[in-house]
Amino acid sequence: MHKLGIPLQLYSVLGNDVYGKMITEDLQRNGIDAFYDTDEAGTERHVNLMDEEGQRVSIFVTQSSEQVNHNAAAIQHAIDRADVLVLNIIAYCKNIVPMVIASGKPVWTDLHDYDGSNSYHDDFIRASQYIHLSSDNLPGYKTAMQRFISEGKKLVICTHGKRGATLLTPAGEWMEQPAYTQFPMVDANGAGDAFFSGFLFGWLQQLPLLQCMQYGAVCAALCIGSKQLAAENLSAELLVTTAKNLLA
Repeated sequence: MHKLGIPLQLYSVLGNDVYGKMITEDLQRNGIDAFYDTDEAGTERHVNLMDEEGQRVSIFVTQSSEQVNHNAAAIQHAIDRADVLVLNIIAYCKNIVPMVIASGKPVWTDLHDYDGSNSYHDDFIRASQYIHLSSDNLPGYKTAMQRFISEGKKLVICTHGKRGATLLTPAGEWMEQPAYTQFPMVDANGAGDAFFSGFLFGWLQQLPLLQCMQYGAVCAALCIGSKQLAAENLSAELLVTTAKNLLA
C-alpha cells in the first residue's frame, strides 16, 4: 500500500530480538510510518513450504502472544487519525477490536483461509464491514459470502488463487475477476495481500468495483514475479498502466 502511494500508519507487535530489529530496520528503509509494542515471546516467525502451483503450508517457529501490553493511547491516536482501518486477524489484535468498533470508521479485514465456521474469526468478522477471504478451505464460498452480506457487510471479496476472485455486493450482484496467469511466477508469497492492497487502492478512489477487482488482480500478478512480498518496482503508475494494457 505504501508503494501505491496510500498514506498509512502500521501498528504491530514485535519481539525484542534480532528478527524484530531486522523488521523495523527494513520498514524504516522503505519509509513506512510504524509504531510497535513488545512481545516477550519474541517476534512471530513461520516457515512457508510452497509447491509449483503456489499452494502453501505454514509452520510456525514462534507464535505471537495473545496478551501483550498494548499502548492503548498510541493506538487510539492512530485510529482517530485514520480514514480507514485494516484489521489483521493475528491473535493480539482481538484486544483492540472494541476500540476499532467504537471508532465508527470503515473497517477491512482479510480472513485468509477461513473455513466458514472457525469461531476464532468471529471478533474480526464482527468488527468489519468489508471482508476479504480465500476459498482455499471454503468449497462453499458463495454460501459464506451470502451469509456475510445477510449480516450487513458492505462488500465481500473471495480470492481463488489461479482461478481469480469473486465479489458480492449487498444488492446481490456477483462479479468475477480472472487471474492474470500470463505473468511469470517466482514466488506466490504475498499475492493475497497484494490483491487486497490493489483492490483497496481503487476503492479509496471510489472507482467502479470491477476496476478495483482488476487492480487487485494486477497487483497480485506483479507480486508473484518477485521474491519479495511486494514487487520491488510496484507503484501506482505501474499498476494503472499495466491494468490499461491488459484491457487494450
